[in-house]
Amino acid sequence: MIKSIRLGCADIDKSRAFYDATFAAIGGPANTAPAGYPILMYRGEDSPVLILGKAANGEPTTFANGGTILFEAPTAESVAAWHAAGLANGGTCEGQPEPKPQTGGKMGAYLRDPDGNKLGAYFDFPM
Repeated sequence: MIKSIRLGCADIDKSRAFYDATFAAIGGPANTAPAGYPILMYRGEDSPVLILGKAANGEPTTFANGGTILFEAPTAESVAAWHAAGLANGGTCEGQPEPKPQTGGKMGAYLRDPDGNKLGAYFDFPM
């Protein structure tokens, strides 16, 4: 069972703006780390904690080539809202909100966060 997923981020404020906005669009959790804490933590109900922060070894932050984290969205419309919120908060498009053929036509979208981590949101896509 996965307890947490950690992603590197170079700028905690940019990451907070991006993740706060995108999670709000899909009814996701708020950041639970105390103010001034060097990491962000998003804990959803019955899901692993998503942690963001600078690399512990002091090296530059990089993203995983080939890695993608998917989030569950409550509606098809919230997938589009998630995508728009990400673009408005420093993200870049990796796939427009639309039915995705690789999932049998389920509504999905992809973004890269401000540090280049690849994310997706899907409605009604069973895992």
